[in-house]
Amino acid sequence: MALTEISIRGAREHNLKGIDLDIPRDQLVVITGLSGSGKSTLAFDTIYAEGQRKYMESMSAYARQFLDQLQKPDVESVEGLPPTIAIEQRGSSHNPRSTVATTTEIYDYLRLLFARVGQPRCWHVDEKGKECGTPIESQSATQIVDHVMGLPEGSKLMVLSPVIRGKKGHHKEVFEGMVRQGFVRARVNGEVMDLREIAKTKAGTPFTTKTQRYQKHTVEAVVDRIVVQHGETDEDGNNPVRTRVADSIELSLKLAEGLAVVTVANEEGGWDDTLFSEKYACPIHPECSLEDLEPRLFSFNSPYGACPSCSGLGTVFEFDAELVVADPELSLSEGAIEPWRKNGKRMNIFYNRIIRKFCKEFEVSPQTPWKKLPKPIRRIMMEGTTTRDETKYGSHFEGVLPNLQRRFETTDSEFVKQRLSSYLSESACETCGGARLRTEALHVFIASGKKEYNINDVVNMTIEEASDFFGRLRLSAEGEQIAEPIVKEIRARLGFMLSVGLGYLNLSRNTGTLSGGESQRIRLATQVGSGLVGCCYVLDEPTIGLHQRDNDRLIKTLRHLTDIGNTVLVVEHDEDTIRAADYLIDVGPGPGRHGGTITAHGPRKKFLRDKKSLTAKYLRGDEEIPTPTERRSLDHKQCLTVKGARQNNLQDVTAAFPLGGIVTVTGVSGSGKSTLVNQILLKAAKRSLLGSRVKPGDHDKLTGVTNIDRTIEVDQSPIGRTPRSNPATYTGVFDMIRDLFTKTKEAKIRGYKPGRFSFNVKGGRCEACQGQGTKKIEMHFLPDVFVQCDVCKGKRYNRETLEITYRGKNISDVLNMTVEEALEFFDSFSDVKRLLTALNDVGLSYVQLGQASTTLSGGEAQRVKLATELGKRSTGHTLYVLDEPTTGLHFADVKKLISVLDRLADGGNTVILIEHNLDVIKCSDWLIDLGPEGGDRGGTIVVTGTPEDVAEHEASYTGRFLKTHLPEPITA
Repeated sequence: MALTEISIRGAREHNLKGIDLDIPRDQLVVITGLSGSGKSTLAFDTIYAEGQRKYMESMSAYARQFLDQLQKPDVESVEGLPPTIAIEQRGSSHNPRSTVATTTEIYDYLRLLFARVGQPRCWHVDEKGKECGTPIESQSATQIVDHVMGLPEGSKLMVLSPVIRGKKGHHKEVFEGMVRQGFVRARVNGEVMDLREIAKTKAGTPFTTKTQRYQKHTVEAVVDRIVVQHGETDEDGNNPVRTRVADSIELSLKLAEGLAVVTVANEEGGWDDTLFSEKYACPIHPECSLEDLEPRLFSFNSPYGACPSCSGLGTVFEFDAELVVADPELSLSEGAIEPWRKNGKRMNIFYNRIIRKFCKEFEVSPQTPWKKLPKPIRRIMMEGTTTRDETKYGSHFEGVLPNLQRRFETTDSEFVKQRLSSYLSESACETCGGARLRTEALHVFIASGKKEYNINDVVNMTIEEASDFFGRLRLSAEGEQIAEPIVKEIRARLGFMLSVGLGYLNLSRNTGTLSGGESQRIRLATQVGSGLVGCCYVLDEPTIGLHQRDNDRLIKTLRHLTDIGNTVLVVEHDEDTIRAADYLIDVGPGPGRHGGTITAHGPRKKFLRDKKSLTAKYLRGDEEIPTPTERRSLDHKQCLTVKGARQNNLQDVTAAFPLGGIVTVTGVSGSGKSTLVNQILLKAAKRSLLGSRVKPGDHDKLTGVTNIDRTIEVDQSPIGRTPRSNPATYTGVFDMIRDLFTKTKEAKIRGYKPGRFSFNVKGGRCEACQGQGTKKIEMHFLPDVFVQCDVCKGKRYNRETLEITYRGKNISDVLNMTVEEALEFFDSFSDVKRLLTALNDVGLSYVQLGQASTTLSGGEAQRVKLATELGKRSTGHTLYVLDEPTTGLHFADVKKLISVLDRLADGGNTVILIEHNLDVIKCSDWLIDLGPEGGDRGGTIVVTGTPEDVAEHEASYTGRFLKTHLPEPITA
């Protein structure tokens, strides 16, 4: 009998409280609930972990020792579980060589396609900068003979062997060599000469004058002179002319290393040349040659195909003039050249002398501000003198940038290297233009219509453009036959990515720049393409970063997986996805220790009628996030204005961000929101306020920065990369707690300082586990076992440190407290309470103070950062920038987040959000909607205004969905 359910009994992992649950198979199942209630624990740490463990156990002991083993989750039994595949948010690679094309394997097929049907062309560039472009083809001796014998009857021809092509010199030895080999004639610079006559001369060469020897010459040995005859045959039935042609061609190829020239007499009395090559070499420029076309030629991860200048990265780090002269208002004497200052402050004595000498020799004043110096002088100062400059000024100058490069390459001091590296910026490689490949690979083309494309042209297309390109690609009959299976695979993969709303992404986009949702959907598209049946897919909020317009396509993809016989478990808060589910599971009722139980579960219709489920209450409308009855009156005269933004797909955008309220940037995925806010606005503001050397995206200028005094970026990156980092250390509350413990009577008697209560340094920590609390035991073909330290019993500290207590709790007990517990415990300490209250207000009451940062989700990490800033005393002129802060948040959590953001804005600060959540959008004061589409069809401002203004704009996709969430018009 076929199993129809996944049966879970006694799940106690993390905060789960002995859950018993039956989940139907081959359906779309959504697991929802408050943040921290145990959703991911149930889906990933229990169901997926048990599925992976069972799969591992099916392998031999020898194979298992080479695989990462998973711990057995704390669950009594999981029955009816099919093979599991997890697609999480945190899986995107930060390897600079990883791109969308390589991740989806499209690039592997592209390499094969260009290697098999690509047409190489000569890449030789002449003195005028014009490329040769001659097709490079390899032809066997037989093919050349067939071509010659295909000429009309009676055609007169000569077979020539090009021994010298475009080389200077007298070439006496070449002529002597041809005579020794028995050749009688040679064509010299287009004129046929008798070698015997040349040999008789005293010079032994026709190039006797000095002028001739410095000119380029072409010398071709006349191998044979033949008249084409088709009908004549010998006793064996062979055409003697064909045999003679074959012998001559073979001799020419041997003598000229794979080249042969066949020249045919024309009616005008002249000769028409055709050059043949046995190799992939240009007939005009033989030095432009290739070995056989192989897929590795197009791989930027292989030394064979990678650009030698950037090693296949497409970018190089170079000293940036904008970073070197951070403040163009300063003069040379005031230290405009920042790296030449001593300790970044006053001018270095040595370089001060160089500047005085420079100003004297190039006739400029050292007191003139940098921006007022003539452009030629600024160029010389930065890049050094050219020959023309030295002739004009009679002086040589190395240049600041060459000086910094030389010092960087030759110094042995790590301090100097570190300081100089701050003036480096990433720029496209000049050799390959950012294409990552060597010149030979970039000159292999595939024709489509009237245009030819190299592999870089294809990978620079968006997925949507590439799908259209391969949909209309037409090759020759032979090419079609070769390419058919390759193109079929490429089209399928592109189609899958279009189906999950990723058509705006470029194939060349680095995966490290993708959001969690984008990288997750790429891997989802790959899984859809694999066509696996009978699996259990576990997904973590696949709608992150996806506009409501594109939700239907994603849901359709998830539905396709279930239709072909898979179970899809989705941890999700998106209303559209929840309403599309076959079966719903609500975990709660609260976060942390207040959660870990199933509050409701069942088919969608039954679930929506449940009275206990908080999620069901929001879906029914019993609970809601209210629309504000009044919006803040923003001062549009005091704006942060980005002018002329052109980075990525932004099309010369000018965007004004009014201050003193909540401004949300909206738009479909790929419309340019992150580029505008994170890459341009935030970086430019940091550079202006803090002197940051991070280079902002391409734009004209940012105005209005004087109206803010600091910027706070709250993103979803981890708050620490090791388990030693935790919310207490990140927010700084742990420093206050350690100070508090040092003030206890016993600590004073013993002379303990704050370092005594740190588990990161020797002294107070347990040295047996070095403050970790656990030890890792490698088990080879069994999972690594983490055992509790037998010395400190998991408490991290040594016995003496643990003897110090405050109100009956030692330092280890405090780290094990939740925020909620600690708030009550430290109620009388205002500074500690202020930070703990901030953590509680952003919905992290369930998190332990000492919880390892590596176990926090992206949304939780973002809220820890937000709480850290909330805990500080506001200046009222702070700019907060948050990128999708609703990630991982339930409706009730979003409600709490909005109240926190309101608090910040009410204090006079400015909050700029990138968001798709309609509840956050409707509660904003001002919207900037980008679009209208993603990728090349986006990058413009569709509409700006209040949510009501945007809702009425017909061209705005955001407005269409927002309209259904807004009540009747409200007071502006």
